[in-house]
Amino acid sequence: MIRFKTKNKRLIPVLLCCLTGILFSCVNDLETIQKITFNTNAPDESTKDLHIIISDSGYAKVEILASLAETFRGKEYITKVKDSLRVNFFDEKGKIVSTLFALNGEINFNNGTIIVKDSVRLYNFQNKQLLETEALFWNQRDSTIYSLSQIIVRSPKGIVIGKDGLKTTQEFDKYELLKPEGKIQIEDELEIN
Repeated sequence: MIRFKTKNKRLIPVLLCCLTGILFSCVNDLETIQKITFNTNAPDESTKDLHIIISDSGYAKVEILASLAETFRGKEYITKVKDSLRVNFFDEKGKIVSTLFALNGEINFNNGTIIVKDSVRLYNFQNKQLLETEALFWNQRDSTIYSLSQIIVRSPKGIVIGKDGLKTTQEFDKYELLKPEGKIQIEDELEIN
């Protein structure tokens, strides 16, 4: 039993009422809290300075860097990238052969694809060629990259345009233009029989 010592006997019932009111007045209804705080469109995870390395047999094949990423784990496991994206593609010796830049992207882990959009650039270091477009698709399973929108390829040999996109490898060492146009310098070393 708790005993209070006080000269004013009227203060004790008032204090007990206040204490009882404080203890029993703070009841949180879980359903009400979820209605207020749960947003079905919110990501399951948010990551600043994302860094993913995809490897095969212990060797890095692809490195993904992003400023902001939001992961959603619903029917599909998707990470949406915002504000900047950089993807480095490595050769079998671990050297970066090409790099992909974009402002936004979406990584679909279920089917192994990446879609990048807005100011997309793909650069091949050996050939010194730069691809520019507004959207690219990368399929991790077969290491192919394609675009369905207009592309521009700049290289020391000239500039070519693909009106309906292109197909290439992730290394961007050779490519096929769809509806090509432009000027390119032909090397003298070619022999025609």
